[in-house]
Amino acid sequence: MSDAALKQEFTFADYLTWDDDERWELIDGKAYMMSSPTPFHQNISGDIFGQMWNFLRGKPCQVYEALGVRLFPRFDQCDNTFVVPDIAVVCDRAKLYGGFCNGPPNLIVEILSPSTAENDLEGGEKFRHYQEAGVPEYWIVDPQNKTVDVNILRAGRYAGTNYDKTQLIPVQVLPGCVIDMPMLWSSVWE
Repeated sequence: MSDAALKQEFTFADYLTWDDDERWELIDGKAYMMSSPTPFHQNISGDIFGQMWNFLRGKPCQVYEALGVRLFPRFDQCDNTFVVPDIAVVCDRAKLYGGFCNGPPNLIVEILSPSTAENDLEGGEKFRHYQEAGVPEYWIVDPQNKTVDVNILRAGRYAGTNYDKTQLIPVQVLPGCVIDMPMLWSSVWE
């Protein structure tokens, strides 16, 4: 980002000029550098991704890790919110072009970390944007408490259900897909 560091608001067009070795998100034009996930975070993400990937094999939807998402894409690339959720499920192949998801995915999973929790949780900027963009299902995984908040979009607002480490979680946007949380928490290394 170097010489643009003094700029106050960024767009997706700006993002495209930045160093590929750095990971950034834009939220309302503000740039956030993303740190590398911890091994614990990666294990959780990998397990959820793996369970979804196995279910989706041969089906029309696809699951992605760290896919860049333009929630409100504009043709002129002046949109100013670009996120990189831990996991995204996309069922509309037409949204995948230019190496990004252009528009809201069907499902987003965010795994809390100390540096991102404020944005990911209810009341946070990402939570608000996912809701406004119309992401049908948004999961917030809390590694410390071993819980998952599943938020389902109903009439433009999220309705949440909390699951603990002993429960199976049905994926609403993928009928028949169930994530085995007891298996996940028994297999990840802290």
